[in-house]
Amino acid sequence: MAAPGTEKTEHQRGQRLLFVAVLFAVLLNFPFLSVFNHAGHVAGIPVLYLYVLAAWVLLVLITGWLVRKER
Repeated sequence: MAAPGTEKTEHQRGQRLLFVAVLFAVLLNFPFLSVFNHAGHVAGIPVLYLYVLAAWVLLVLITGWLVRKER
């Protein structure tokens, strides 16, 4: 039997994870990618590659934090 309030926290966690998924789907979609798609480089690495890598790392960190936070 589940502890009282467990279903509520699981529902909230699911909503937060869904929000994070939608947020990153927007961040990795055309309008934002086109902003960073230019000839600039940072330390020899194209800006677009750095943006995608930073967004991916942020996605992993936020997802991990949300999953561990409720336990």
